[in-house]
Amino acid sequence: MPSIRSHAVLDHDAAIVWATVREVGAVSDWFPAITHSEATDAGRDVTLADGTRLVEETVTLDDALRRYQYRITGGDLVPESHLGTIDVVDLGEGRTVLVYGSDVEPAEVAVAFDGAISEAVAALGGYLDGRA
Repeated sequence: MPSIRSHAVLDHDAAIVWATVREVGAVSDWFPAITHSEATDAGRDVTLADGTRLVEETVTLDDALRRYQYRITGGDLVPESHLGTIDVVDLGEGRTVLVYGSDVEPAEVAVAFDGAISEAVAALGGYLDGRA
């Protein structure tokens, strides 16, 4: 199964980064490829810029580890297999590394997800700068 991963070092406290990531229904605020998102009992529903709707199920939401994991389980595009993982790692002194990975099949979907995830990881710092 293809694995993709993107990361960024952010000049923001881990608690602030984690508070943003763990607000799963608000992912459209900082993830450019997602134009609408809302929390559900099981996870979240998102709409991509091209109108594609995804239903995501939360697998892990761990405040101690600062880890969020989810699976795409429904909507207009359901991969054969998928697990997305976002880790927020405290580097100290107000710096954080955000690691966003996905294991996804088929490979064609992984390629599309890779670009969107890389763009989101790169955009998160600017989003947080604007909120400061």
